[in-house]
Amino acid sequence: MAVVCFALTAFLILIFARIILSWFPPGGSTFEAIQGFVWTGTEWLMGPLRRVLPPVRLGAVALDLSPLVVIIGISVLQGVLCR
Repeated sequence: MAVVCFALTAFLILIFARIILSWFPPGGSTFEAIQGFVWTGTEWLMGPLRRVLPPVRLGAVALDLSPLVVIIGISVLQGVLCR
């Protein structure tokens, strides 16, 4: 059970890293490598979820809610499995 809890925590960290990295424009090769790693590690879940839950329009800005849904889902799973 500890491995599952660790994996959920690691995935949660990747989601937060993806949110933070999305605020910055692509830069050097190291930044792009980190961004690519985080993107690859999270897109398998967030891509299909994004197709089901389209971004919310706020004027000229679109807010992607898929990270929020994934964070809530992981938190619920951790509450059930890791306590």
